[in-house]
Amino acid sequence: MKRKQFLLLSLVLSITFFSTQAQSNSSGDYTAVITGFDWGPGVNKVILDSSIPSEELKAEDFQVLVSRSSAIAPIPPRFQSGERTVLRAFPSNEEGAFTAEGDHTTLLLTVAPTNPLGSPIQYYRGETSGGNIWIDYKMTIVHTPTQSIWNSENNRIIPIVDEFDTSGTYQHSDGIALTYASYLPQTNQTKTPLIIWLHGGGEGGTDPTIPLIANKAYNYASPDIQRHFKGAAVLAPQTPTRWMHGVTSSYTRGQEEDIYHKALMGLIQRFVNENPSIDKNRIYLGGCSNGGYMSLKLLIENPKYFAAAYISSLAYFNEFVSEAQLSSLKNIPIWFVHSQDDPTTVADKTATPLYKRLKQIGSKNVHYSLFDKVIDITDQYGGASFQYNGHWSWVYLHDNQVFYDYDNKPVVWKGKPVSIMEWMAAQRK
Repeated sequence: MKRKQFLLLSLVLSITFFSTQAQSNSSGDYTAVITGFDWGPGVNKVILDSSIPSEELKAEDFQVLVSRSSAIAPIPPRFQSGERTVLRAFPSNEEGAFTAEGDHTTLLLTVAPTNPLGSPIQYYRGETSGGNIWIDYKMTIVHTPTQSIWNSENNRIIPIVDEFDTSGTYQHSDGIALTYASYLPQTNQTKTPLIIWLHGGGEGGTDPTIPLIANKAYNYASPDIQRHFKGAAVLAPQTPTRWMHGVTSSYTRGQEEDIYHKALMGLIQRFVNENPSIDKNRIYLGGCSNGGYMSLKLLIENPKYFAAAYISSLAYFNEFVSEAQLSSLKNIPIWFVHSQDDPTTVADKTATPLYKRLKQIGSKNVHYSLFDKVIDITDQYGGASFQYNGHWSWVYLHDNQVFYDYDNKPVVWKGKPVSIMEWMAAQRK
């Protein structure tokens, strides 16, 4: 038997063994903590429902075995099961926060963009559907000195995402149904700006948590971004398929109508009307890839509705933007973000020529940050030496790490260099 096959079989047998032992040994529950990262979600903590004396807590005394399965998305065999690395073990409360007298035990687990065993979602492509979905993610945790076992998940914590209402539904007069997530801040402002985010092609479906967590879009509700707006509402609509779903074809890049833009605009208007605290002069629209297409489409169709737009990896082809449509975009503040090595939405067919055309007709508040590539901006996985897929320019956007215009000079607003979120927060109709 080959070594890799032997190791995989050993892990599967270990999981089976520990699960069987749990029937005779005392077993317990655990809480999985799922955190969003630039590359996607990872299970980076597990909270055990019992305590172990702190002087006896050692990371190396724990073994964490995982199994990943799905009835929908095929998972490569090497990513179906395996062992996680425990970085640290400490006493905690039930939410995983350190406390010396904690009645729970928290394990900090390693996560990385190169280790799918830490991910609770899976991307797949089917004949009629595809995208990111939640999978069955099960852990068996063993404390080897005592052979105590925890193998039943009784709760999940997803920081910030848990603060969203993910139950939103909307049905348009044409029968199109959409789901959405929303966040309303606690703020002293009498009027609250609204940030709208439109997901990419991999986040369609009917579970709005996926558009929030699959590529860190929840971060618009994070304190780091909220402070620029002094509190902002966030709306994340979701299409059951893709925003670029054409009326006669599977994809439109602007050459024909899509089937969703009227329903989406209806959803946005209803949400704004149902939340009178929203400032109608400060509604900001953005999205990536598929969502970048739809952002531009809504701007073209509703040029006076939005205060500004922020668009990453634009999927709307410049050749399909007419001169009349270009003119309608002229006075809308827009900031494009793209990577030159994007293999999916090629910059020279989308954002680059569109930006140049807008500048040529006199757009005074249009900006374009074109990166050479998409790197690890956290310096946790190699920094500049670690390169993501060039399509993922939203990594810079979600972390508010966008500062420079197409000429590589800082974008300046009222005499001060600004980030993309600082700039956007300052825009008003």
